[in-house]
Amino acid sequence: MSDSRGISRKSFDMKLGYGLKSRSQRVVQDSSVAEIDALKQSCWANMPQELLREVLVKIEASERGWPLRRSVVACAGVCRSWREIMKEVVRTPEASGKLTFPMSVKQPGPRESLLQCFIRRNRSTQTYHLYLNLTQALADDGKFLLAARKCRRPTCTDYNISLHAADMSKGSSTYIGKLRSNFLGTKFIIYDGLPPHDGAKIMKSCSTRLVGSKQVSPRIPAGNYPVAHISYELNVLGSRGPRRMHCVMDAIPSSSIEPGGVAPTQTEFPLSNIDSFPSFPFFRSKSSRMENFLSVRSIDQRHGALVLKNKAPRWHEQLQCWCLNFHGRVTVASVKNFQLVASAENGHAGSEHEKVILQFGKVGKDVFTMDYRYPLSTFQAFAICLSSFDTKIACE
Repeated sequence: MSDSRGISRKSFDMKLGYGLKSRSQRVVQDSSVAEIDALKQSCWANMPQELLREVLVKIEASERGWPLRRSVVACAGVCRSWREIMKEVVRTPEASGKLTFPMSVKQPGPRESLLQCFIRRNRSTQTYHLYLNLTQALADDGKFLLAARKCRRPTCTDYNISLHAADMSKGSSTYIGKLRSNFLGTKFIIYDGLPPHDGAKIMKSCSTRLVGSKQVSPRIPAGNYPVAHISYELNVLGSRGPRRMHCVMDAIPSSSIEPGGVAPTQTEFPLSNIDSFPSFPFFRSKSSRMENFLSVRSIDQRHGALVLKNKAPRWHEQLQCWCLNFHGRVTVASVKNFQLVASAENGHAGSEHEKVILQFGKVGKDVFTMDYRYPLSTFQAFAICLSSFDTKIACE
């Protein structure tokens, strides 16, 4: 009698869509049987499309922010038909000002306002966690977005960036890119683990050390795709003052900040099946690539790459310090604080070049705010801010 109830219960669960993972695995392991899309057989996938779309649109519109917005993510995980509709309904951060799916961190931020985030630094583990502000309070609990780990090497420093705080290795399925500095900590390159746009060129290396990457697509090879170059001006004479930084956004055209301008927008992470396809080699670039920084920068400028520079602060006579208006988002004076605006090198002039695109500042011993807007993505803004944490003896 108990066996009969168990069999009936198992059959009932399969009809409702439970146990799909084990069922799918058995089909994949048996090469003689064609793979069956169990998701399409779920009763949830058989709802009328018009009714389903209307329900999902209302859910998406009602959940304006986290943690309630996880209901939108949950709906996208029910089955394939739900996921496809949610991908159409949920707008990019540029249009909605909301971060919803993991891909949102690779897409440009909102045009009309700064998206407010903050970074927590852990000195003992050399890790940095990025959170989305859920309230107007400085450094609230926040919604976790990205994590980075500092890795010192003999000739450079790497910051591996991941979607998961517990696994920041290059072979992880959650690894999305890295920041690499030269020995002095004055020049940096931001690498994307996947092509940021069509035609992006991989940065190859003479290194023979290859790392298998789980997130590799059979159609798109993973690797080091340079998306930005950052340089800090050397302080040769030892004069005191704020750092001067210069960012060339290789993957963003300078026209993106103009009215009607468009920045490249990734739409999805490439799908992969580690069991069905062999992993492609993940090339590691040597620090010697930093020597080509100036030549790469000049090439990018000829092709109209967006150039960012730090906004010049003013000297406050009464406070005897350099000041910038962070609109209450920064409370502690630090050489790391900065605001980035579009440089005049982009060849245009106007109000768009006066807007702060990225600002970063200290609010506690190991807490820093990070606010950014279009055309930067969360990943790009985070990587630029990580460059400020690196020690720069030659610049201070």
